[in-house]
Amino acid sequence: MAVLAACLGLAAAGPALAETAAGAPQDPDTAFEVGEVVVTAQRDGAAAAANVVTSIDRLSPEVIERQNVDNAWELFGRLPGVLITDFDQGTSSGRFSMRAFNGEGEINAVKLLIDGVPSNTNDGATTFLDAVFPLEISNLETVRGTLDPRVGLYAVAGSASIRTRARGDYADLRAGVGSWGGREAQVAAGREVGRVQHNYLAGWRASDGYREHADLERVGLAGKWSYLAGDDHRITLLARYYRAEADEPGYLTRADARTTPRRSYASSATDGGERTLSQAAITYAGAPFEDVAAEAAVYANTFDDTRFVRFSAAVAQQERVAREDQWGARGSVRWKAPAGRLHGLTLEAGAEAQVQDVVSARYLTERRTRTRQTRDQTYDLRNAGGYVQAVIEPTAALKLIPGYRVDWIDGDYHDRLAGVRAQAFDYGAIGQPKLSAIWTPRDHLMVYGNWGRSFQIGAGSGAYLIPPRTAELEPSRNDGWELGVKHVFADRWQTRLAYWEQTASGEVKRRLNDPLGDSENLGRTKRRGFDVQAAFDLTRDLHVWGALTLQEAVVQIPDPALPAARGKMIDHVPTRLAAGGVDWRASEKLSLSGSVSAQSDYYLEATNTTGRFGGFVLLGAEATYRLSKAIDLQLQVKNVTDAGHEYVWWDGTQSLHSPGAPRSFHAALLARF
Repeated sequence: MAVLAACLGLAAAGPALAETAAGAPQDPDTAFEVGEVVVTAQRDGAAAAANVVTSIDRLSPEVIERQNVDNAWELFGRLPGVLITDFDQGTSSGRFSMRAFNGEGEINAVKLLIDGVPSNTNDGATTFLDAVFPLEISNLETVRGTLDPRVGLYAVAGSASIRTRARGDYADLRAGVGSWGGREAQVAAGREVGRVQHNYLAGWRASDGYREHADLERVGLAGKWSYLAGDDHRITLLARYYRAEADEPGYLTRADARTTPRRSYASSATDGGERTLSQAAITYAGAPFEDVAAEAAVYANTFDDTRFVRFSAAVAQQERVAREDQWGARGSVRWKAPAGRLHGLTLEAGAEAQVQDVVSARYLTERRTRTRQTRDQTYDLRNAGGYVQAVIEPTAALKLIPGYRVDWIDGDYHDRLAGVRAQAFDYGAIGQPKLSAIWTPRDHLMVYGNWGRSFQIGAGSGAYLIPPRTAELEPSRNDGWELGVKHVFADRWQTRLAYWEQTASGEVKRRLNDPLGDSENLGRTKRRGFDVQAAFDLTRDLHVWGALTLQEAVVQIPDPALPAARGKMIDHVPTRLAAGGVDWRASEKLSLSGSVSAQSDYYLEATNTTGRFGGFVLLGAEATYRLSKAIDLQLQVKNVTDAGHEYVWWDGTQSLHSPGAPRSFHAALLARF
C-alpha cells in the first residue's frame, strides 16, 4: 500500500501515532489512506485505529509539505467529505466542516486535537489550527460521525486530529514565493540526543492578498521535547506560540463582485485584526504494566483576538474582543486480556476535564476609535467527561465494539454591562452510547456498521440560564449511524462506500451579530449522505484517486419562531462535494500531480428563498523536481482554468460576496539536511 498511499492523502483513525513495524500484519480497519503513512513500533499509548469503526481519512506529510496555503485549515480540503468555507476576511479566514454541517461559525461541530491536546475555542471553532505550519505535520486525519467515545464536547459531527513530527534527526527548510505577494519561510528541525528527542518549528508567512486591503502576516514557533524513560515510557513537553495580523477586504454586492472582484469598499478601510495563540502541555505515553497501555496529558491554551469589522456601509464598525484561558487534563488506560475463549478482548477507559475562562466584549467604533460598548461578558465553562469501551473479538473475522461516554457541563456567567449573573443550564449527565461492528469475511474485504450519540449545547451565553429565561434547556442529542464496506485488492486499489444518517433533537446555532452573543434554536434536523472513495495504482508510477459525497441537511421540525423553515435545506450546505487527483512519477527526478475539488451551490438562509450560490470546480497542478539529493523545486498552479468562485451570505436584505482568487502561481525550494 505504500505506493498507492503516495498518490492519495487520506487514512486511519484516532488521535494516535499509529505505528507498527513496516510490513507487519495490521488489524483490518475502515481507514482510507492518501499519502505514505510512516508506521513504527511505538504506539505512544494511543488507541489503535482499528478500534474506531467509521469513516476515517488521513492526509500524509508527503502531500502536506508541498501545499501552498495561508492557513492550516485549508489542508483539510484535500480529504473526502470535508466542506471548506473560505471567508477570506483577515484573521477570520475560514473553517472546515463535515457530515453536512456548514462552516459558518454558527454551528461548530468538529472536535480538534493537536498532538492529543483539545484545541477548540469556547464557541467550538477550530481556531488553534492557525498556529500549525505544514512543514511540522506528520499526519492529519478526520474521524467522521458520532461513534468515537474518546471525544465529547464539540464532537457533534466528528473530530479532526493533527500530529506533529516527533522522531528522528532532520533539518528541513522551505522557502517560497507566489502570486499576490505571497512569501513564506518554514524551518523544521529534529535531533535525538541520548534518550531526549528535540523537535522545533519556526514559520513565517505573508501575503498582499488577491483583493485590495487584504495584507496578512503570520508568525509561529513550536517546540517538543520528549524523554524516553526505560523502553516503555515517554514524557513530552510541548509549547507553541503564534501571532497574526491581517486586514479585511470586506464583502461586495453581487454586481460589484462580478465586475470589480478585487475591490474593497472605503467602509472597510480600517477593518482587520490581530490574533495571538499559545499552547503548552506535558504528556505521558507508555506501558506501565504488561498488556496495559496508558496515556495522559495536562495542558493550557490561551486565545487573544481583536477584530475590527464593518459588514456594510449601512452599519457601524464593531470592535470584537475575545480572550480565553483554558486548562485541562485527560487520560486513558487500555488493557488487552490474555488469550482465552475469545479470539481477543481489549478494555479501555478514559476521563478528561477542562475549564474555560472567557472574556467577550464588543464596541461600536469609528475607524477603530471606540464610541460605545455593546457587550461586556465574562464567563467560565467547566466540562468533565469519561468513557468506557470494549473491543470484543468472538472470532478472527468479527469485532464488536460497545462503548459509553458521559459528560457534565457547569459554569458561571456575568454580564458586567447589565449587572446580570447566571449559572449554566443544568444539562445533567449527558449520556452517549456507542456501538460498532466490523466483519472481515475474507482478506481485504471489510463490512462495518456503527451507531452512536453525540451532543451539542448552546454557544457563548446560550449555555447559561440568563433572565428572563426561567426554564432549563436540554442538550441537543445527535443520533447517527453508518453502514459501509471497504475493499482493498492486491495493494493496487482501495475503495470505500458508506451511507450515513444523523438526527439532532434540537439543534442550536449562534447568532453571531446578537449583542448578547446568544444562541437560537434551529429545531429538529436530519442529515444523511452517501460517500464513495476509490484509489487505483494503474502502474508503478501512475496513481489516481477520487471521492464523491452526496448529502443533504433538512430542518424537519423548526423552531416556532421560524415556521417557514419546515422541510427546508439548512443554509450553506452543498448537496455535492467531490475531490480527486492523479500522481505521475515521470522520472527519478520529476513528479507531476493534478487535483480537482468541486461543490454544488447552497442556500443562504433558512427559508431557501434568496437563491443559491457558492458552487465551483477548481483544478490544481503541481510539479516537484529534484535538483539534488537534498533540494527539491516545488511548483504549484492553483485554479488552473481561472474559474470563478466565491463565498456568499445573506445580511437580511441582500447577498454579500467574497470573491475567491483567480489563477495563481507558487514556487518553493524544499531543502533537507
